[in-house]
Order: sequence, then C-alpha cells, then structure tokens
Amino acid sequence: MDYTLEDTRRKEKLLKTVYTLQVKSDSTFQKASPLLTNHPGMGMVTDHQVHQLVEKARVICHDLDNIKNHLYYRQDDLVRRISNPNRNHYGAVGGIHCSPDGVVYLTTENAPRVDLLNRSGQVFRSIPCVEWKKEVFLPEDVAITRAGMVAVTDMLNRTVHVFNDRSMFSKGEWLRIGRFCSPRGIAVEASGRILVADYTEGKVHVFALDRAFKMQNAHSIANFSGPRYVCSLPDGGFAVSEECGGVKLYDSSHKLVSSISSKYGHRFGNPAGLCADKEGNMIVADEQHQKVHLFPRNGSPICLVSKGLLRPTGVACAPDGSLFVTDSGDNDIKVFKYRVRPHYNPDIIPGDNPSYSPRGKAG
Repeated sequence: MDYTLEDTRRKEKLLKTVYTLQVKSDSTFQKASPLLTNHPGMGMVTDHQVHQLVEKARVICHDLDNIKNHLYYRQDDLVRRISNPNRNHYGAVGGIHCSPDGVVYLTTENAPRVDLLNRSGQVFRSIPCVEWKKEVFLPEDVAITRAGMVAVTDMLNRTVHVFNDRSMFSKGEWLRIGRFCSPRGIAVEASGRILVADYTEGKVHVFALDRAFKMQNAHSIANFSGPRYVCSLPDGGFAVSEECGGVKLYDSSHKLVSSISSKYGHRFGNPAGLCADKEGNMIVADEQHQKVHLFPRNGSPICLVSKGLLRPTGVACAPDGSLFVTDSGDNDIKVFKYRVRPHYNPDIIPGDNPSYSPRGKAG
C-alpha cells in the first residue's frame, strides 16, 4: 500500500491523540485513586463535574470504538462474483451458509439440490433433494447442525429436512423433521438446538434432535411479524429479521433483549438475510435499500456494501474475513472483504513508547 505524506501525517496525528488520552487517563487514575481511597469526601470536585466527565468519557469511548471499527472494516471491497451454479435453469440464488472450515452451502429457488462451494467459489459437491421414496423437494434455506449435517427448510411440504450422510444408504438420506406452517429461515444455536422461522404463524420454533432424529424439547417463540431469516449469536442467543420490519435480538434464555432499531437507531427498509461473525457483530442485508450493514458490539453501524446490489437476500461470513452476499437480482453471489486481519493482538495495550510513524501493512 502506498502512503502519501498527508496519509502519514494523519496517522501520526491519530496515534498521538490516542496515546495522549491514554497517558493522561493513566496519570489521573494513579493520582486520584489513593486520594479517593485514603481521604474522606471528594475535595472540591462537584457532582456537576463528575456528571460532565462521565458524559464526555462515554462520548470519547464511543468515538474511539468508531475509529477502531473504521480502521478494521472495509466498505465495497468486492473480491469476486460467483455465478449461480444452476445458471438460469431454475430461479435465483436463495439461502446461504458458511461453515467454520470455509465451505459455502447454497440453495437456489426451485432447484432440488444443495450446492457445496469451496473457498474459490467452485462447486465440489451437490446433494440432490430427493427422499427415499423418490419424492423431490425444494430447499428454502440451509444450515449445518452441530453434528455437521445439512438441514434445510421446505415451505411446500411444510417441514425441515436433515441429510443423514451416515445412514445405511451409501449416498445418505434425507429425513423429515416436524411439521410447520411456512418454514423459511433456519439456523443452529451454539447448544445444537435448531431454530426455524415460521413466516405465516409469526413464530420461531426451537427444538433439539436425539440420535434417532426425533424432536426433543420443542417450543415456540411468538409475536413476530413475518419472520424471514434467523441466525444464532456467539453468546447463545439469536436474531430474527421480520418482513418490512426490523431485526429482534434474543438472549440464550430466548427472552427478547432489544431490536437493532432501538439499540442502534437504525431504520431498515426490508431486512432479509443476517449472520453473526465470530466477534459477535451482526451483519444484515437490506433488500429494499440494497445495502448490507454491520452492527458492532460497540460503536455505530457500518455500511459494508453501499452499492452494486440489486436484491440482496442472504449473507454469510467466512473465517478469513470474507462476506458472501446472495443477490437475487443479479442471480449471483458477491464476495466482499469486509475486515482486515491486523498484525497485532487488538486486546494487547501498547507500551510506553508507541511508534508514531506506521509503515506496516494489514492483510
């Protein structure tokens, strides 16, 4: 990366400012702590001064989070486009999921198969969606169970299918799981329970599977308005996008915590696919606004993709910092680099002699 003199000066100014805040904060803490601990009262410090400092610190911390996020994430960094493996023989690209090892699972509208793509976007396997009675079904969305099995929703047959590749049949077999009204999105919690967004009923169904693929501990969470997609969160909770509505966030006890709109002050047009990366950031595709936003754990929302999308419906993030976006309008998958991989541990605080002349590169 080539740096101009202006870029270098801007970097030095930023580093000096952050370092000055750190030094002043450490110095004040070291002096104030023993005084507040060993002496009664607050001296001449007033409640108004404390309140002002608290508010200023909150704003500064928020600004620092935004600075860090804007250094770490990237916007509109398109790496490649992957055409629909089924071309125009069927409909547009549909559900998408990326496993921890980087394998991409893809469904296509009206296509009776699930395609598996490698890191380069090439199909290395297709799983035909044919039951043992030779009945063909059309997968809507796709996820991977904790045991590594493919699970899909089937709106036409109102069920969920799990592909058991360890069955007595050499090519594996699809098993029907449950009966629903209109299952659309599917995800798997960290605990292994399966989440199914039931669009017409306005519910998210939660259940576990035993070794015989029987539903266990099934229950439903209601009061959704057209739930479309669902994704699990690293902390054990989950998120749900609603048709022309918002995105609701739930904790590991399946209690409503908040919504993205109330937490971040963000207004969606029509939120569609969503996913969470390993750092706990939410990524949501907005079908109407034709954008993809990241909602960090700390800081303001970041627009990762602001242009070039016709109808983004699904998103999936890979461990290497790639973001896969299914664009139903273009009938392809667009792959973006949405974050960098810094050559440092972000949790380690720098020493007393920081470098004010950065020349390193981040991958």
